[in-house]
Amino acid sequence: MSDALKNYLTACQSRVESALDARLPAANILPQKLHEAMRYSVLNGGKRMRPMLTYATGKALGLNEDTLDGPACAVEFIHVYSLIHDDLPAMDDDDLRRGKPTCHVAYDEATAILAGDALQALAFEVLAHDDSIKVTPDARLQMITTLAKASGSQGMVGGQAIDLASVGKKISLPELEIMHIHKTGALIRASVNLASLSKTDIDPAVAKKLDHYAKCIGLSFQVKDDILDEESDTATLGKTQGKDKNNDKPTYPALLGLAGAKEKARDLHEQAIESLADFGPEADLLRDLSLYIIERTH
Repeated sequence: MSDALKNYLTACQSRVESALDARLPAANILPQKLHEAMRYSVLNGGKRMRPMLTYATGKALGLNEDTLDGPACAVEFIHVYSLIHDDLPAMDDDDLRRGKPTCHVAYDEATAILAGDALQALAFEVLAHDDSIKVTPDARLQMITTLAKASGSQGMVGGQAIDLASVGKKISLPELEIMHIHKTGALIRASVNLASLSKTDIDPAVAKKLDHYAKCIGLSFQVKDDILDEESDTATLGKTQGKDKNNDKPTYPALLGLAGAKEKARDLHEQAIESLADFGPEADLLRDLSLYIIERTH
């Protein structure tokens, strides 16, 4: 990781932690247990990759970071809600997330379900009303629509449904990619597209290239996750290593082998970089993030 990216990641993590904290209900407000669970799940660490992509895209477009706090928080609230629900016994049945007990283990299943539901609602409340978002009403509506589509049956939730239906089955590479374009890629694309929508005079051709960049890194992110599930360990990952393999879930290494999966990740990175060919140094953070995604260790 370059020093520039390392410093940027640290600054972004600090910024988004404060922004998330400010937008979450206080733990002492009724219902206290629910709000405690929401704060526990959101503020317990994590790479904050999606908010970082929102900020980095904004930088490439010359936007003020202050105007991106709302979109960055909204997409992270959706991401954390999805993690809470993914970890439930009815889904992936995991007891470790970001190196800590999952929400349903730290609290209980009912509270975890409600915490996820509340975070989903909070994401759209932020996009609808957050004063830091300086766009036209039409652009704000487009933001809400973008995140809704990325989160629902044609996006993340649909991808999770396909994932659950694929356990123990042999699926093709195109089918696997369709699953992850929905499950992982949709929200990553939304992270970038929400920043594009924050620039009211953006050239549609520029927005399209940024969307293609996001599509490529969304897939490469999942390919790398599958590789880490094979190669890393629980302590490093902060979640149970080997869970997908043990649950007989389809993965890129299972279909392509480890070497083939690594080649796939590299190819997606190169496609992402090509999408940014018309940008200058202002998009270097996006380039660095794409490389970081396929070289990370957790």
